Amino acid sequence: MRYLSIYKSVETGTPPTPEHIADMTALIEKFSRSGHLLSTEGCLPSALGMRVRKEGSKVTVKDGPFTEAKEVVGGFALLQADSREEILALTKEFLDVVGEGECEVRQLYEVPAHVA
Repeated sequence: MRYLSIYKSVETGTPPTPEHIADMTALIEKFSRSGHLLSTEGCLPSALGMRVRKEGSKVTVKDGPFTEAKEVVGGFALLQADSREEILALTKEFLDVVGEGECEVRQLYEVPAHVA
């Protein structure tokens, strides 16, 4: 089963330390070698982003930074796991390395092979 993990945290405005980068690199390599990590990326500061909303026929665009938000999306990972328990263990391991924050984990819809 494939899962999307969206990491949310308080935006500090400071880059990660070299030690934190090394720890994350090691975890990414571990998850990649085990076949659990399919893709991952971190996000640049929200000041460089925008939020686009559609309500009825009205589209609004709000440029970052998103100061009204307590937490912002810091990155994502596309993961492969055989069960809810396994994805939970992977998520806990990620949070142990990254520190404070929250992951929203969503199982992805798999198109049946005979339909694709």
